Amino acid sequence: MTYLNSLYLSAPEIILSVSALILLMVAAFAGQKSARLVTIASIAALSGAVFFVIHLLTNSSFELGADIWSGLYRMDAFGSFAKLLIYIATIGCLVVTPKFFTVSGEYKPEYPVLMLLAAVGMGMMVSAIDLITLYIGLELSSLSAYVLASFARSDERSAEAGLKYFVLGALASGILLYGMSLLYGFTGSTGYLGIRAALTDGVSTGALFGIVFVLAGLAFKIAAVPFHMWTPDVYEGAPTPVTMFFATAPKVAAIAITMRMALDPFGGQIIAWQQIVIFAALASIVVGALGAIGQDNLKRLLAYSSINNVGFILVGLAAATQQGASAMLVYLAIYVVMSLGSFVALLMLRDAEGNQLENFADISGLSVTRPALAWSLLLLMFSLAGIPPLLGFWGKFVVFQAAVQADMVLLAAIGIAASVIGAFYYIKFIKVMFFDTPVDVVVAEPSRARWAVLALSVVAVSPLGYLLMLWLGSLTDKAASALFFVV
Repeated sequence: MTYLNSLYLSAPEIILSVSALILLMVAAFAGQKSARLVTIASIAALSGAVFFVIHLLTNSSFELGADIWSGLYRMDAFGSFAKLLIYIATIGCLVVTPKFFTVSGEYKPEYPVLMLLAAVGMGMMVSAIDLITLYIGLELSSLSAYVLASFARSDERSAEAGLKYFVLGALASGILLYGMSLLYGFTGSTGYLGIRAALTDGVSTGALFGIVFVLAGLAFKIAAVPFHMWTPDVYEGAPTPVTMFFATAPKVAAIAITMRMALDPFGGQIIAWQQIVIFAALASIVVGALGAIGQDNLKRLLAYSSINNVGFILVGLAAATQQGASAMLVYLAIYVVMSLGSFVALLMLRDAEGNQLENFADISGLSVTRPALAWSLLLLMFSLAGIPPLLGFWGKFVVFQAAVQADMVLLAAIGIAASVIGAFYYIKFIKVMFFDTPVDVVVAEPSRARWAVLALSVVAVSPLGYLLMLWLGSLTDKAASALFFVV
């Protein structure tokens, strides 16, 4: 592969990197007044990356992808699909963010630049086929995320969230790096192909410890049990647009690298990691569902919801089949839409002074005072609960179907039972909004951008969303087959 081809196939990361550096200079010289211009330019850069990724996905000559930069990086349908979700989610987060900081006046041009750099890191993560490339992408994304979590300087909760995220994220990075060093020591390679070849004849004790440490580090990044403790505190403390970002784009990237790591370098030794993934899936489903029940803060509740949903997604990975991988990607795409819509609805909960409302008491009787917002939340919560005919049901159906077809009937049965328990806290939204006494503290939301994102999300999760399933299924099958090409 020539350098020219390598440059061409890594164009999304190059577009975003160059844009971030240029816009950083604009922010440095033009100051806070350039925030709107930098935001628009960032959205344009991300849109350019989206179009390029779509071009690759629809190009038949790119069916199997290609290894570039001397085998450090792979552009294939799987990486392209993950990047498509990451970039679209980042655009959605940028569109609804500026108005949030209007009250405090803390919106700065550095915010969209950090989002661009995080997107570059996430793109590197999902295309990495070498441990060094993976770690560089992971740290680039994580460092941006730590700063974003504490972006609201006047809010003590934001500073606390950023500090907690940084300390626990550094611990997870250390665990991951230790696992990588063990893998290198016992396989003699940092490349996925080399590690896979070394593990073909069996896993030594040292390499097994390496696999466990790497999966533990990745479990922190996807907020799977037992490495989920940071999620409720960081979700609650970070500014709501940042929480929305954490729940979407980084979640896609973390799950995508977990899939690639498990099915590519560790793909020849499925039995070595399958029990770990089954435990993490079941524990995340149960802990996420039970932890959400007692929550009064809406952001903390959605944090436990994200833990719960990670468990469902991991059911597809536990199946360790191409169908399971495809089901995970379908669920991930639907989850991103549901999360975007849910957090935009939360962003629109403001009182007359412009303060963000975050508790159940604030949405009491919302169906009477703000019926459009209440009905939108109803559809999104029912979809997250997996109630048919909304699209969230289809996401759960395909992952459980993959588990059953992989002879994991007990795993699917426990997951279905836990999903019924999880429906309780989603229905609590409906009870409070439609049956409690109205408090009328939420003011009318004038932002067209937020209404547009919310409307698109609601239409997508409604039964109309099934019209997209044929197209989405085709894309996810193609992406999943790229992962299994090396098997």
